[in-house]
Amino acid sequence: MSKDVLILTGAGQIGMAIARRVGFGKKIALGDKKLENARAVGKIMNEAGFDVVPAECDISSRESVRNLIEEAQKCGPIKMLVNAAGVSPSQAPVEAILKVDLYGTAVLLEEVGKVIAEGGCGVTISSQSGHRMPALTAEQDEQLATTPTEELLNLDILKPENIRDTLHAYQLAKRCNEKRVMAEAVKWGARGARLNDIAPGIIVTPLALDEFNGPRGDFYKNMFAKCPAGRPGTADEVANVAELLMSDAGAFITGSTFLIDGGATASYFYGSLKPQT
Repeated sequence: MSKDVLILTGAGQIGMAIARRVGFGKKIALGDKKLENARAVGKIMNEAGFDVVPAECDISSRESVRNLIEEAQKCGPIKMLVNAAGVSPSQAPVEAILKVDLYGTAVLLEEVGKVIAEGGCGVTISSQSGHRMPALTAEQDEQLATTPTEELLNLDILKPENIRDTLHAYQLAKRCNEKRVMAEAVKWGARGARLNDIAPGIIVTPLALDEFNGPRGDFYKNMFAKCPAGRPGTADEVANVAELLMSDAGAFITGSTFLIDGGATASYFYGSLKPQT
């Protein structure tokens, strides 16, 4: 029996929260670099009444992404994409962050965009970090948005000698995600589909806990303590935004980035989190 299909990449708390909100009645093709993670989340969701098929998928490999899409298409038309795959600055070196978070996201949006069904929609998860780095030039923004995917990592702005550390790499990757969503949304629109980006702040997940315990832990704890909300967010609060974007209520929203960070970015520029000069 054919079902509409939701592709979910990344077996983490945010991806699962979104899939639980929008994945009922659909076949959910869940891909994660670690198959055991996909199986674990699949088990939780299947026991809650969802229909999840776990698979191994490394979004930094075009072949792996295509394999996931091929398996998903056997179940029915692909109507939704939720991309929550990625690594954080404390989890990986510069090269891996660029390969997974930047190049991998570009590959996934491109490949799913080739097959997304009419009326379909997608969201990808970036980060508030993309908003905290200095503005890029218009030319650099356009390069991040439109450079052929296989040439992205050859851009001067992304060469190792021009990247200070893993946080800088992460910020560049997330800025690229946002620009890429804008460009890909135009292509998705030609198929009658929509694509948006969500940029979370500090969301309590295992990945965030790695950051809290990493070299920038005090920085992140200070960020959510001093942001207007005065606390970190939850995966379900990110899912609230995703549900809007992926429902008929969001039918006029595409190519956009939604910042959900408890006001941390606002405070970074205009409040108590503003860097001292």
